[in-house]
Amino acid sequence: MRSIPVIDVAPLRAGGTGSSAVAAAIDAACRDVGFFAITGHGIELPAFERLRRAAAAFFALPEAVKGEVAMAHGGRAWRGWFPVGGELTSGQPDLKEGLYFGLELPSEDPRVRAGVPLHGPNLFPAEPVELRPLVLEWIERVTAVGHVVMQGIAMGLGLPPEWFREHLTGDPVVLFRIFHYPPAQPGRWGVAEHTDYGLLTLLAQDGHDGLEVETSSGWIEVPARPGELVCNLGDMLDRLTGGRHRSTRHRVRNRSGAGRLSFPLFFDPSWEAEVPRLPGIDLLERPDPRWDGADLQAWSGRYGEYLTAKVSRVFPELFAAQLGRDVVGD
Repeated sequence: MRSIPVIDVAPLRAGGTGSSAVAAAIDAACRDVGFFAITGHGIELPAFERLRRAAAAFFALPEAVKGEVAMAHGGRAWRGWFPVGGELTSGQPDLKEGLYFGLELPSEDPRVRAGVPLHGPNLFPAEPVELRPLVLEWIERVTAVGHVVMQGIAMGLGLPPEWFREHLTGDPVVLFRIFHYPPAQPGRWGVAEHTDYGLLTLLAQDGHDGLEVETSSGWIEVPARPGELVCNLGDMLDRLTGGRHRSTRHRVRNRSGAGRLSFPLFFDPSWEAEVPRLPGIDLLERPDPRWDGADLQAWSGRYGEYLTAKVSRVFPELFAAQLGRDVVGD
């Protein structure tokens, strides 16, 4: 394999006879490499370009200005900016800076009033002023695409198209990130090798390559083509399907010589949802253990508990200060 599949999901969005062929293509990609790019998703390139320009303007600001919306000010909602090296992946500091966003919830929302982690208002910078509406629009539109892709995944598994929305994603946990990668440095990765720990990731890229995916024939580069959304499966979909759908290891190194922007949206199960294996699916015996030795089938509980425990390892010091031990129960 030299490239990930590119799938036009327009027939799936429209419904009708073409949906089955799209679902079959998605299913094949999920079983083979766990990554695919989609076109026909309905988000016009100018909408992405507006978001890209606003993000570039923010990251060009002095660190002292960006620090006005640092994650330390975001509280339990877990939103805001972090500097280069501030996030860990597989225990290693990333060569990137970023902005964390999520669904915009008012202070009177019951989950916010109860102090549920990762729920609350976003922390938007004063400049550029257009970033706020562009981010909120992007989250809404890409979340809708996430529901469409999950319909295709359901159909490929022989389930009704709305199975995931009815059982797991009726009120999805949606987390959105904007990452800025400076040019590569010797011995450092923008993001180290890892798998995503949720359900589905939908990624937009600014035209600068850097994403690499592990396949059965080795590591391959994923072209950064504006207008495409790159989809990859997280550990929870791997768990749901007993290993048939692949949560695939990937990494990032920006070799462009210029700054690189990426825009991943994580479309995950509802906070209170439990994530069992899908009905009628037995555990698949894999020839080799996972790269990190984890047993995805051994976990049980609510998705929110699982996600909070994972977040605690990404920013351990900030997590201890903002969310505390009472959240993870240890």
